[in-house]
Amino acid sequence: MGGCFSKKNRQNPNSNGYRSSKHQNYQPVSENYQKPRSNYTQPPQETHHHHQHHQPPPPPPQNTTPPPKPAPPPPNPAPPPSNPRPAQGSDPNTILGKPFEDIRRHYNLGKELGRGQFGVTYLCTENSTGHTYACKSILKRKLSSKNDKEDIKREIQIMQHLSEENSMLKATDFGLSVFIEEGRVHRDIVGSAYYVAPEVLRRSYGKEIDIWSAGVMLYILLSGVPPFWAVSFLYMHAETEKGIFDAILEGVIDFETEPWPSISRSAKDLVRKMLTQDPKKRITSAQVLEHPWLREGGEALDKPIDSAVLSRMKQFRAMNKLKKLALKVIAESMSEEEIKGLKAMFVNMDTDKSGSITYEELKTGLARLGSKLSEAEVKQLMEAADVDGNGTIDYIEFITATMHRHRLERDEHLYKAFCHFDADNSGYITMDELETAMKEYGMGDEATIKDIISEVDTDNDGRINYEEFCTMMRSGTAHQAKLF
Repeated sequence: MGGCFSKKNRQNPNSNGYRSSKHQNYQPVSENYQKPRSNYTQPPQETHHHHQHHQPPPPPPQNTTPPPKPAPPPPNPAPPPSNPRPAQGSDPNTILGKPFEDIRRHYNLGKELGRGQFGVTYLCTENSTGHTYACKSILKRKLSSKNDKEDIKREIQIMQHLSEENSMLKATDFGLSVFIEEGRVHRDIVGSAYYVAPEVLRRSYGKEIDIWSAGVMLYILLSGVPPFWAVSFLYMHAETEKGIFDAILEGVIDFETEPWPSISRSAKDLVRKMLTQDPKKRITSAQVLEHPWLREGGEALDKPIDSAVLSRMKQFRAMNKLKKLALKVIAESMSEEEIKGLKAMFVNMDTDKSGSITYEELKTGLARLGSKLSEAEVKQLMEAADVDGNGTIDYIEFITATMHRHRLERDEHLYKAFCHFDADNSGYITMDELETAMKEYGMGDEATIKDIISEVDTDNDGRINYEEFCTMMRSGTAHQAKLF
């Protein structure tokens, strides 16, 4: 989030309470923008023991006189003291104060479910019961300070006190939190680009930034995309932090495109009030809780908003065939956790349980979601999602067409897709490699392939490098319609 205020503060007393941010060099709407500095800190170097400085004593010289015979050892050596307490930081046991145990004796670690700055979460299965859990793994070298270890201890204690796994979800983040001091103005640029309030970029802000960040989250929950995603494409540097920052300062919020026409006025009213540019006019947290749309028993409808999925299918229709194929490659490697909502939707549409969706099933399923598309429009969506052209939409094709673009366009996913096409690992996708991949999936003739190369190959060397590939994958879709 852009910033989360709380009473937790462990920062340097001489600082303003914030960690350094990579956004410090941002200049609003200026050509003097510099690339943000990296926050990466080198891990501590391993200590190597050089044996040449600690040579063992040489063996005693041979002596014709035998040395005195040592006293015999006792029949049972004395046991070591029970539960010896290791020095702090010298043993992994000290983090939780419990004996070390190999987790693999009790659990089988499966696929990766997600990752963050510190750790990776895996699906794990308990060997004795077969029950599945989420297992969070953290590299010990990242717990470099006493505070890091205390944080882990507290997090585990909180989880141990939860009554059940279906507890109320709450969004919290103490990473950039500071004490609330009325009247104090903060000036450091902190937070994640899409969630940063405009006054943060102007380097003069207070606690009102939390309402803005929560408003961004609400916008994403309702529509599936960040509020300034579309506006950022008006700038030449749309996918850079500068492009996002400039769009935030511009303050134009999209309430016109899908799914906003089908979202209630009350919901849009709350989002507008939370994303008010002037922090003095922005709604307060108390007012948010009293808003008719959010209040218990208020105006919010208890039904899922699936029109965002339809919007993504329309975007998918306008993509060129290379981008569609790349998204298909990425979708094939997605975890169950990432796509379980879309999987449920696919199963719901696949009424005959054949493993694929026919035109009639798609038309009926979209109608159940509130779609009022004509038969011609449904056919266009059908043809767009049916990448292999066999007349039906299989599971992976459905996921490819409906998955949120942000999730598909992460660096690790893009690199995996690029390597799929770059068969000889040359660092380029050639026309021959593209043709081979297209034929493998039964799509694309020679003219289509030439059009794709011409469109994506910005340096005109007759092939596609990784940078050009990423630009294509992250670009808008309006200029690609002619290739469909």
